[in-house]
Amino acid sequence: MSRMSLWALTAKGLGSRMRFSQLVVLLSALLFVSCKVYTFKDVSIPPEVKTVKVNFIENRARYVNPQLSPRLTDRLQQKIVSQTRLTRSNNDDADWVISGYVSGYDVTTSGISGSQASTNRLNVTVQITLMDNVAQKKSEYSVVKIFDFPAQATLQQAEQALGEELIRGVSDEIFNRIFSNW
Repeated sequence: MSRMSLWALTAKGLGSRMRFSQLVVLLSALLFVSCKVYTFKDVSIPPEVKTVKVNFIENRARYVNPQLSPRLTDRLQQKIVSQTRLTRSNNDDADWVISGYVSGYDVTTSGISGSQASTNRLNVTVQITLMDNVAQKKSEYSVVKIFDFPAQATLQQAEQALGEELIRGVSDEIFNRIFSNW
């Protein structure tokens, strides 16, 4: 059966229940998944890499949020173990060793209404180093995540309101930068 006749049968069999554009989207998605062009849980880890060590992510920023470093380190470790095939190790000779530090934790004004600040922005910057002991290669990344909050709130109020979103957002950015090269 030719591709054209298969297309005609498929389109005819679906009738008016599905518009042409929906059919194109569906077929495109099937094509991408079947050709392995894109998978929804795709991380790029060489097959020879089996273990990972995540060192404590220090806070070297001018302003130190005492909860940030331990929670960020823990969240990143959990994300790596749950979303990759890597096994966590405490040895420095792990296939990959991830280390880093918070280099920036700064608040700036991001919105003005009238003559007053209406929105502030918390910029969290983390420097990450990935030591690939298998390939004997070192990669360094700078990850920045921003969070907006009302200007009427203090930084402490914003940190409390952002809570888990702050930790999740920064750890997701680090994970994506290391494992997906985004």
